[in-house]
Amino acid sequence: MRIAQIAPPVERVPPEGYGGTERVVSFLTEALIDLGHEVTLFASGDSVTRAPLRSICPQSLRKIPGCRDYLPYFLLEVDAALQSEAEFDLLHFHTEFFHFPFFRRRANRSVTTLHLRLDTPDLMRLFQGFPEMPVVAISEAQRKCIPHANWAGTVPHGLPENLYSLGSGSGGYLVFLGRISVEKRPDLAIEIARRAGLDLLIAAKIDPRHDAEYIDAIRPLLSLPHVHYLGEATEGQKQSLLGNAVAMLFPIQWPEPFGLSAIEALACGTPVIAFPYGAIPEILESGTTGFIVPNVEEAAKAVPLAAQLSRKQIRLAFKNRFTAQRMARDYLAIYDNLVGQGVVG
Repeated sequence: MRIAQIAPPVERVPPEGYGGTERVVSFLTEALIDLGHEVTLFASGDSVTRAPLRSICPQSLRKIPGCRDYLPYFLLEVDAALQSEAEFDLLHFHTEFFHFPFFRRRANRSVTTLHLRLDTPDLMRLFQGFPEMPVVAISEAQRKCIPHANWAGTVPHGLPENLYSLGSGSGGYLVFLGRISVEKRPDLAIEIARRAGLDLLIAAKIDPRHDAEYIDAIRPLLSLPHVHYLGEATEGQKQSLLGNAVAMLFPIQWPEPFGLSAIEALACGTPVIAFPYGAIPEILESGTTGFIVPNVEEAAKAVPLAAQLSRKQIRLAFKNRFTAQRMARDYLAIYDNLVGQGVVG
């Protein structure tokens, strides 16, 4: 099958640091190639892939000095995909909704994975206006927010099976991985670690364009004696960071559509202690791969329990549920279903 993968040009594919959507697009693209399909990647010019690469910007937008408005580049990329539409059996968009007005008369030529939260009235209105666009959810929790959308399926994220390996958990610390934002609540992770009596390593992106007030409020906490802020973690740093951690803290307080860092931890055999929001109950098996807890107090109590879990069992759970090969096969079933219905091509 000839497939176009259209990624946001904000980060490189795969990103060098933080970037969930772009990492998933990278893993999916390479896994589809491994399965024998012809894939073309639309992404920033500094992306690294075995697929033919088409770009509307020489590097990721976040690296371009003075680039403040991403919308023009999204529209240019969507137009580039539209202009080459005839080359593909299917165009798979990961760029939110920017292409909807352009493809509504050819909705059956595309499928869109929704990587963001969907629990807002404005988005409900959007899907009422574009009922023909086939979309894919990354969790059942995300999908339930807009049940009337034209859902083509639900595909949880996956990682290359050998990207990470089983870690020992011998570092004696807790870890927070992701982004400094009010949704991710690193301040709660800091308090959990304090109550548990362990150091907390924070590897997270700080973007002043978002959550500026929260970032200013949390900066003093990053200087506490038990807190060690490392900046954004690169791919090469994550194995040691996650693999040596006693547990990863995931104290989110928002409807997380998925939670990629959670399965990164599982891939290292590291248990995850998380709050029960969004897709977390679909990812974690409480008491086996970590603990789902209601508050900071219970999270701190779960730390010594998490240290006793079988890391081999956690790693096995990852291999059984969250590999990139499984993700690619799930998407291929959706592609084939559309083709089989005679609505593509």
